[in-house]
Amino acid sequence: MRTFGGIIIRPYETYRRIADRSTLWEFPYLAMLLAVYFSFASLVKAPEFRPYLLTKQFAVLSGSVGVSFILVVATLWLFGSLVGGAGKPERLMIAWAYTLVPTTAWFLATSFLYVLLPPPRTDSLNSTLFSVLYLVFTITLFLWKFILYYLTLRFSLRLDLSRIVVVTLLAAPLFTLYSIVMYRFGIFRIPFL
Repeated sequence: MRTFGGIIIRPYETYRRIADRSTLWEFPYLAMLLAVYFSFASLVKAPEFRPYLLTKQFAVLSGSVGVSFILVVATLWLFGSLVGGAGKPERLMIAWAYTLVPTTAWFLATSFLYVLLPPPRTDSLNSTLFSVLYLVFTITLFLWKFILYYLTLRFSLRLDLSRIVVVTLLAAPLFTLYSIVMYRFGIFRIPFL
């Protein structure tokens, strides 16, 4: 809980601590957070309550996020090493795992809002205000994710800003291609990276 609060309130200090002292034993807590989202998303996406469909949807979401996680960590490790990054892969893994907190929060909120206020929405004042608030919420979480991404590379690979930009430019085409593939297969409309 201290780390979850820290990445919200004091991300710089918290990520320094994550890169220096965190262990892979923190993964079960992050996995539980993801399991909550996958369970809820499976219920939202299933047209009716059938255990087989829910289990299949849960497995597809979980497996896809697992593959995404491995792809991102391997890509960042490879390109980070190419530009002179130093550090341990375990530190990169745990630091990247914490960047999934804002991602999961966005996906969970979006699924929850889909249930509460299903589309189509009207052009009324209330609908417009909701859209504006939702965009502010989305941009805020995106910026939080971006900050955590920067801190992940900064502390787990010991990269400076210029090398982080290079890693980002090298990795972006691969992440874009992977996102398109996931979209084509109908797994994620928006990549869960």
